Amino acid sequence: MPYVWQTAGPGEPLQRQEVEPLTPGPGELVLEVLHSGLCHSDLSMLDNAWGMSSYPLVAGHEAVGRVAAVGDGVDPAHIGQLRGLGWFAGSCGHCFQCLAGRANLCRSTEATIVGRAGAFASEVKARQDWAIPLPEDLPVADAGPLFCGGITVFAPLMDEAVSPTSRVAVIGVGGLGHLALQFCRAWGCEVTALTTNLAKADEARALGAHRVVPLAELAGEAGRFDLIINTANQPLDWAAVIAALAPLGRLHQLGAVLEPMTVNAFDLIVSRRMITGSPTSSPASLLKMVEFCSRHAIRPMVEHLPMARINEAIERLHRGDVRYRFVLDGPA
Repeated sequence: MPYVWQTAGPGEPLQRQEVEPLTPGPGELVLEVLHSGLCHSDLSMLDNAWGMSSYPLVAGHEAVGRVAAVGDGVDPAHIGQLRGLGWFAGSCGHCFQCLAGRANLCRSTEATIVGRAGAFASEVKARQDWAIPLPEDLPVADAGPLFCGGITVFAPLMDEAVSPTSRVAVIGVGGLGHLALQFCRAWGCEVTALTTNLAKADEARALGAHRVVPLAELAGEAGRFDLIINTANQPLDWAAVIAALAPLGRLHQLGAVLEPMTVNAFDLIVSRRMITGSPTSSPASLLKMVEFCSRHAIRPMVEHLPMARINEAIERLHRGDVRYRFVLDGPA
């Protein structure tokens, strides 16, 4: 019988529970989960930090698995394929946003771990267009974090058509930031890592940063950056961040800061600066991302643990004790 790892409530440990097999509906497929990344968003959902969790909750939204079953309208030849699944598991497919190639903005998106069972399990279900085929030369065991952490930082480059001549800064050298540095360098940009931990400076350069600047010295970077990708989820000196943008520059906010961001309107108006964000990206961008990773040998830095040690991984991630992502290996 299939199993899930579920929690009964905020702060409760995950327990292994036997469940009924998943049945794919029309347009859906079921993945046998081989590997599942542990993302900070999983912690937010497990702890109900965003106020939208329902229990018992099965988290896990950075899955790599093998297609085990397909529903009506899905080619049975897909069975046996290796695919990756991220934050979104479905969208309506017929609204304007879906038809325009922006299915992640569909009002009917189905999040993999909101109101349904995610990939801390032996199997997970999704619509076929959100389960992305893996290139043959992408390491299967390490690929899971690309499907949330990776696409989250790839989206501002791909979807906003960032120029390879741009000067880009990445705030935070962590689970998202270490991938953002690799993407931005391969994109052709001048890359600056902004960090509170200079012990990571050499590693940031190895990942792609041309420059490493202490975040406390951001005031010395005024007017420099065409794009700042902020992966930090805590309040910052927003005036200094906005001032570091060049004219027409963009702050792309990815860290889920729960406090309001206070920004002076004139800091935006005078130089036509912008603040944007993104809920991961579309299936098309996911396809381009894995192709880009394959071409440029971009890989997450991961630590593997068996799925049975999931509570240990959660406790360590709460403490920040990982460089830079956990991947939990099945079977569940």
